[in-house]
Amino acid sequence: MVWGGICFLGLAPLSLALNLWSAEPGTHSSASGLAWTQFRGDTGQGISLATNVPVYWGARSNVVWKMALPGKGWSSPVLREGRLYLTTAVEEGGEVLLRVLCLDAGDGKTVWATEVFKADPAGVKLIHTKNSLASPTPVLSGDRLYVHFGHLGTAALDLGGRVIWRQAGLKYEPMHGNGGSPVLVDGLLVFSCDGQKDPEVVALDAATGQVRWRTPRNTPARNKFSFGTPLVIQVDGVTQVIAPGSGFVAGYVPATGRELWRVRYGEGYSVITRPVFAHGLLFVSSSYDRPVLYAIRPQGASGDATATHVAWTAAKGVPNTPSCLVVGDEVYYVADSGVATCADARTGTVHWNERLGGGYSASPFVAEGRIYFQNEAGVGVVVKAGKKFELLANNDVGDRSLATPLPADNALYIRTAGFLFKVGKP
Repeated sequence: MVWGGICFLGLAPLSLALNLWSAEPGTHSSASGLAWTQFRGDTGQGISLATNVPVYWGARSNVVWKMALPGKGWSSPVLREGRLYLTTAVEEGGEVLLRVLCLDAGDGKTVWATEVFKADPAGVKLIHTKNSLASPTPVLSGDRLYVHFGHLGTAALDLGGRVIWRQAGLKYEPMHGNGGSPVLVDGLLVFSCDGQKDPEVVALDAATGQVRWRTPRNTPARNKFSFGTPLVIQVDGVTQVIAPGSGFVAGYVPATGRELWRVRYGEGYSVITRPVFAHGLLFVSSSYDRPVLYAIRPQGASGDATATHVAWTAAKGVPNTPSCLVVGDEVYYVADSGVATCADARTGTVHWNERLGGGYSASPFVAEGRIYFQNEAGVGVVVKAGKKFELLANNDVGDRSLATPLPADNALYIRTAGFLFKVGKP
């Protein structure tokens, strides 16, 4: 479970995209090119400002390089200044070694590899077949790389591969392994620890790795476990951390972890999707067993806001796993079964539903007015953003893929079960 611009082709103004950025200072685009520094990019919402992103590719066509990756992992790569960073879990001699890899984006060669943790074999037994021990995506900020392995530990490295700190004291019993990625806000690294019991949201001091706060979920849901990735938003000039979990989604005060508001969604559990924020609305899926998409108004929300701050809901074609995407006035989402939907973001009115084919875990992104979907068989489906469905391409790399791809200028990086592909113009 990997587990809204210059007006190009109907995209919202550039100011909208920039206002949605939730990354820390130092993670944005640099003079050397666009960066992609956390799960779903600098905005955390799948919005790419890259140019000349490939539309057509295949297992042997428009492949710049294809590098075999050691071990197993479904973390997405992150990118800055020509370097790619990702995590993996390698089994050697009966041990599980959790590693961080740095690759040269130009040729795919390994620049460095650092072992961060040795996992206790007893702590890695319960894992879903669609998960890995290295599913959370790293975060780049300034001269540091933050990597997260859920209950197995969290660490900070410099960009040369040296470990600065490790935090392995947050022990909890996961269900199906780890999945949610962390987010940086105001010098804190925030993530969810939603295990089988006593779920909570946690913040570490990004400089030292020390625990700054832990906020219990206090959820009434029977199944406590989830895999959500938080999103940082601004509401009336006030920063909130939005963290979905089993039974509800809530907004938290970054400095203290105090819960500001919550919207309940019944017994929804195993929540995987990352929230999206646009047009003053948060888009959140309740995930299993019957996903419902909630469009929530966080402005003015306080306490239990379920009855007062839900703008609209949808229950058809809603994803359990892939996150939503807002482009201009439309929200796009793809169900795990492969049915994609385009709807009015403000009202939920559906413009189109189309079956793309295959199963889906990766989250879609937009680049140059095109929506990119990646299915689990390794087929990248490209459609034109808009109220009318227009298929542009089906691109098969021929290897299983659950990780969300990384778009960049003149390139697209796709992680599969065994490889990292760079596609573009060789």
